[in-house]
Amino acid sequence: MSDIERESMEYDVVIVGGGPAGLSAAIRLKQLDPNLQVVLLEKGSEIGAHILSGAVLDPIGLNKLIPDWKEKGAPLTVPVKEDNFYMLGEAGSIRVPNFPMPPLMNNHGNYIVSMGNVCRWMAEQAEELGVEIFPGMACSELVYGENGEVRGVVAGVFGLEEDGSIGPNTEPGMELLGKYVFLGEGVRGSLSKEVIAKYDLQAGYDPQKFGVGMKEIWEIDPKKHKEGTVTHTMGWPLNSNAGGGSFIYHLDNNQVYVGFVVHLNYANPHLYPYMEFQRFKHHPMVAELLKGGKRVAYGARAISEGGYQSMCKMVAPGVALLGCSVGMVNVPRIKGNHNAMLSGMAAAEAAFAAIKDGRESDELSDYEAEVREGEIGQDLKKVRNVKPLWSKYGLVASLALGGMDMWTNTLLGLSLFGTISHGKNDAQSTGSAMAYEPIDYPKPDGVLSFDRLTNVSFSFTNHEESQPAHLKLNDPNIPIVVNLRQFDEPAQRYCPAGVYEVVKEEGKEPRFVVNFQNCVHCKTCDIKDPSQNITWTVPQGGEGPNYPNM
Repeated sequence: MSDIERESMEYDVVIVGGGPAGLSAAIRLKQLDPNLQVVLLEKGSEIGAHILSGAVLDPIGLNKLIPDWKEKGAPLTVPVKEDNFYMLGEAGSIRVPNFPMPPLMNNHGNYIVSMGNVCRWMAEQAEELGVEIFPGMACSELVYGENGEVRGVVAGVFGLEEDGSIGPNTEPGMELLGKYVFLGEGVRGSLSKEVIAKYDLQAGYDPQKFGVGMKEIWEIDPKKHKEGTVTHTMGWPLNSNAGGGSFIYHLDNNQVYVGFVVHLNYANPHLYPYMEFQRFKHHPMVAELLKGGKRVAYGARAISEGGYQSMCKMVAPGVALLGCSVGMVNVPRIKGNHNAMLSGMAAAEAAFAAIKDGRESDELSDYEAEVREGEIGQDLKKVRNVKPLWSKYGLVASLALGGMDMWTNTLLGLSLFGTISHGKNDAQSTGSAMAYEPIDYPKPDGVLSFDRLTNVSFSFTNHEESQPAHLKLNDPNIPIVVNLRQFDEPAQRYCPAGVYEVVKEEGKEPRFVVNFQNCVHCKTCDIKDPSQNITWTVPQGGEGPNYPNM
């Protein structure tokens, strides 16, 4: 595709991704200089269509970006009133008291939000300032300059033939060029992945670690609804099979967010994260809450969990990685949106200063310094050992050791453990199927628990079937020849949307089938495939999930 002649447009800054990081960068650039030409490109059908997050939002980023957000009608209307934490067993639960937890774990002053709706509102603020926003524009390629710098992106390619070739209805897209390009694609974005590999940005840092988060919105009995209540659980049903836990957030209109996170460094390839989520809802505490209610939406998304020691180098010539493209989630707080906003602002300030000085297409080193040494780095450094302690010593030990470590970091600014390394990446953590017993999951009942394909219909996902599959197999033989034999092909289970199947027909060899139409763009396959054989790329713009209030 790179040899096609395309029209081009020049901007000062080109931003890829309409999430909190990209939108914060766009707004901040226009606040600093209304004359800057800023364009923001979003692959979803609208801003917010591909945004999925818990979410309890720490407003620190929004307070800095738009101090009068309340007067401007930001959709932060449900303050946290109650904070609960439970350890679950199969039949019961133990409430963990709040007082031993360090202050950073307190949700007082935070808000239960739909980040999709927050981003929709932020886009309105950006457009009022003069930012050009183009939803439905997937960015499929980077444009490089003569010296290897990133000069821009290719966006808006439509109508390729099924084999990827040019057809009679192909629209070749445009090149959008800028003095600087910001990549705010979220976790494991395809362009960010290319930049990290091309410039070796992960060198010297720990591998990034990930989880898969699955979420449903439920309308429940008004008598059971407690607006502003935040509940987190750990333990059952995962127990020692994997790290992770749940969240239940009571927002307004008698709705609750019910979510489940599974850390992707699990070893047992028979583990089925989606079914662990469905089983969780049958716990007596959860089942009682949901009884008589109805599920109204579903979605899934990978989460960056590596934290401080896994943040790669964030800049290369002409390009900066923002937010979850780098990995800025505070794992114990289960929050990253505030850091995404702060990173977007920091990148904007660095680019503004550079352009003012007559620079372009160089490395915005001031941005990286601000992230590592400023509020984001301080937030993540305090909790840097919680995730690796959990991975190494399990849930119970990590609660005690991680809690102690957070306290010493908070009070003394130091850790007794130093900085613990994460070790292997999540794909390498997958063990042989022969070494583990298969897990027998109960069949969904259609009331509290649902099969994957039924639930995917509640993500309102759509892909045009005649386009090239956006999920690429580096070697089409590996799923059967390697993964099925060695790992019982875990793609059948780790995908929360039922994209991958092994079809076994009598008298025939097994076949690996990729149902890319189901894909909710979570990126789990790109991360967890033990052979690293699957590459996630963007489909045509506007396709994928259409999340309403996630």
